[in-house]
Amino acid sequence: MNAPVNHAMPAQPADAMRDQLRAEAAIEPAPVATEPPSKSTQIIAIYGKGGIGKSFTLANLSYMMAQQGKKVLLIGCDPKSDTTSLLFGGRACPTILETSSKKKLAGEDVEIGDVCFKRDGVFAMELGGPEVGRGCGGRGIIHGFELLEKLGFHEWGFDYVLLDFLGDVVCGGFGLPIARDMCQKVIVVGSNDLQSLYVANNVCSAVEYFRKLGGNVGVAGLVINKDDHTGEAQAFAASVGIPILAAIPANDDIRRMSANYEIVGRPGGQWASVFEELATNVATSPPLRPTPLTQDGLLALFKGEAVGRGIILEPATVADMTGKTELEKKSLEVVYDNV
Repeated sequence: MNAPVNHAMPAQPADAMRDQLRAEAAIEPAPVATEPPSKSTQIIAIYGKGGIGKSFTLANLSYMMAQQGKKVLLIGCDPKSDTTSLLFGGRACPTILETSSKKKLAGEDVEIGDVCFKRDGVFAMELGGPEVGRGCGGRGIIHGFELLEKLGFHEWGFDYVLLDFLGDVVCGGFGLPIARDMCQKVIVVGSNDLQSLYVANNVCSAVEYFRKLGGNVGVAGLVINKDDHTGEAQAFAASVGIPILAAIPANDDIRRMSANYEIVGRPGGQWASVFEELATNVATSPPLRPTPLTQDGLLALFKGEAVGRGIILEPATVADMTGKTELEKKSLEVVYDNV
């Protein structure tokens, strides 16, 4: 007896595509990694209030590390693209995003030599960002790292990769190292002022948030820049449970050299010991889980006259807002007596 003929119609392309999409949607995403980082390269992100001295700190730190025989890559991740300016004596470094756009228009690929430059053993590059009002800086950071991956970022053999991030914002692309475990630890730069420590506390809060989700990134410690010995930064570090990696004094000589794009952290120089200590502590400090402060806890680090404590919050009224006496409006609600 002949086998029955199967008259079923073959699956249509649309049906096959629908089934494929459903199969892909049913795949559970990989869980957040909970194992300790295993990379031999230490990837360290630095955060801090704008203008607090992140780029100054990293330029001198990377220079000192290179003179100590370490292979160091410094990546500027701030749209201002000023991270490498001190390292290169004030010269602007072509950014990855700008170079990529030009190469794409010319039908060419970006090469390492187009975006990565060297000085005295330090390798450096700038991600760059969009022009003012023409795009999202955070999205530019994400796009920049996508280009780095195409250039073989994960295969490069550096001892340290230092990332200089805009510290006032820890969302989107600027929070990428913390949110995606792209680095092992974070360094915070602050000073003895409320605004810089507010930003430092925000960064600690972001680290703690993602640690609760299973992330591995921790805070290595605090670098105090322009230290005037009033003690608020030391008190902050002790309160959140992170060490002081180095205290860079508020000194006119340091300020002058930095303004002239001179490296302060040279071996044998006047300030060499500060950056030698910083290099050692950055290399050896483990990624810690901080305990962020509440707003009141942060304010408590400062004297009352410095932050305006004792001020009473007086509620405003409609009369205050409109300049008119508020009229009592009769309710239209019908109230029945209890039966």
